[in-house]
Amino acid sequence: MGMIRKIIIALAAMMVTMTLVACAPEIGSKDWCNNMEHTAKSDWTANQTSDFAKNCMP
Repeated sequence: MGMIRKIIIALAAMMVTMTLVACAPEIGSKDWCNNMEHTAKSDWTANQTSDFAKNCMP
């Protein structure tokens, strides 16, 4: 019974993770740009800064 319970817990954790990842807007989309505009610049990674410059600035 212990092994089945571990498998069920692992599957549930993977499902929750996939659901949360699927909710993130696509990089470069209008929603992503809006989210980044409301995020403190100090919290941006180098990749996010580059993506923002490429996709969100006219």
